[in-house]
Amino acid sequence: MIKNIKRMKNILKNVLYLFLATTVLYSCSKKDIGTGGPDVGGVEESTGLILPQKELRAVWIATVWNIDWPRTTNFSDPLYEAEGQKASYRAMLDHYVSLGFNAVFVQVRSQGDAFYESPYEPWSAFLTNTRGKNPGYDVLGFLVEEAHARGLEFHAWINPFRITTRTAATATFPALHPSIDPEWIVEHEKLQMYNPAIAGARKRLADVAKDIITKYDVDGLHMDDYFYPDPTSVGALTSDQELYEQLGSGFATIEDWRRDNVDKTIELMYETVVANRPEIVFSVSPAPNRDYNRNVLYADVVKWCKEGWVDLLIPQLYQEIGNASNDFHFNLAIWSQYAYKAKLAVGYAMYKFGNSAEINATSPFHSTQELVRQFNMVDKYRKVEGSVMYNATAVYSNRIGITDQLAELYNHKAIMPFMGREIVAPTETPINLAVAGNKLSWSAVPGDDVRYAIYHFTDLKKKGKLVDVVTSTELPVEEVGYYSVTSLNADNLESDPSDTVEKR
Repeated sequence: MIKNIKRMKNILKNVLYLFLATTVLYSCSKKDIGTGGPDVGGVEESTGLILPQKELRAVWIATVWNIDWPRTTNFSDPLYEAEGQKASYRAMLDHYVSLGFNAVFVQVRSQGDAFYESPYEPWSAFLTNTRGKNPGYDVLGFLVEEAHARGLEFHAWINPFRITTRTAATATFPALHPSIDPEWIVEHEKLQMYNPAIAGARKRLADVAKDIITKYDVDGLHMDDYFYPDPTSVGALTSDQELYEQLGSGFATIEDWRRDNVDKTIELMYETVVANRPEIVFSVSPAPNRDYNRNVLYADVVKWCKEGWVDLLIPQLYQEIGNASNDFHFNLAIWSQYAYKAKLAVGYAMYKFGNSAEINATSPFHSTQELVRQFNMVDKYRKVEGSVMYNATAVYSNRIGITDQLAELYNHKAIMPFMGREIVAPTETPINLAVAGNKLSWSAVPGDDVRYAIYHFTDLKKKGKLVDVVTSTELPVEEVGYYSVTSLNADNLESDPSDTVEKR
């Protein structure tokens, strides 16, 4: 009887997958399923050329508890010495560039601290081993400059509410920064955090965001999945029933009120970005399961996407295909359906591959083929425009050859998708494309920071490949076939393709 029930559950699950996948394909816009303009790839209507998909290729660099940086796992430099920190970061970036990455998401505020000079929070202890101690250099300025020097986008990753943690309720939390009103704070058994219910706390988070994005030339502001805490991870929670009775009029349940508190935070953060740096991207990486976000963390991510408060959504799909309780495919189908206005990328669990501390003996993460299967599955969902790998150390360490496998999956060049607002003027379509011998050339397009994407086609009825992205107006080419060129502005918005020219 039990076996029959399990078999029926599996059948129903497979039917649900098929329904979701079909719904996604038919509910997406024409552009989403690959028949739109060059902005996302697909058939370009003015020329009929089939351009390859744009791809975000990024890695999360975690700094909390020195998970990824600064650390000495792969380097001989001292952990808390400035030149050693700089050398290890440069080496990491060089490695990611060699693998085909085009962006980094670096944690610059992990728990009520800062990797920059802040009027609101102390210097992070993860830089010097002492909270509040100046490391002696402009850390965030250095991180951004080195990324940009290598053609990588830099997204400043912040943890929204966490201030600090402790191992037990008997331990003492560090003293608050003098600028923090104690009324903004709530202390749980193992977690001290800004209280989402307090307007002043939400305003402080927006001030922190404004400070970062106006002081530094970041390409994005990114928030992870720590909203209201999950009791299973932080122990007993301090009750907010009394505060709900004071502030929650108009809400039928305390759960609705909590969701509204987080909604207000996300909307305010989005408005802060738009008001101060509208050209940058605001992104969120929720936990993998939609209902867990909404009912445990009180993060109504679907609403945020529908309202347009999030530019880029990166769900952390860290479980394998077929996971009994949190299946990769099921969650992928859900987010592909409910990302609405937000661009969508997938967060992958690189840290699990070959990691005996994270997986059991029968886990699919003992084989690099699990990543191949996941990539192949994602390829069927046109809504997805990229990947973000967690974490940076796992990419660097290459357990069981997983990074080698990733390099194979990234073996073709890719252009960063346009993900934000149209702030910089669009660029014109290149003209006067010509080929002489082995040199392709075209006329310069007016504008600042213009780049050119060169595409090659063996057959004009088949999808082309990206040859290169350059700032010059010529490129050596070897392959026979057809070539077309587009222009890109500073926001990654791409022009229509030029007419084609044939190299014989």
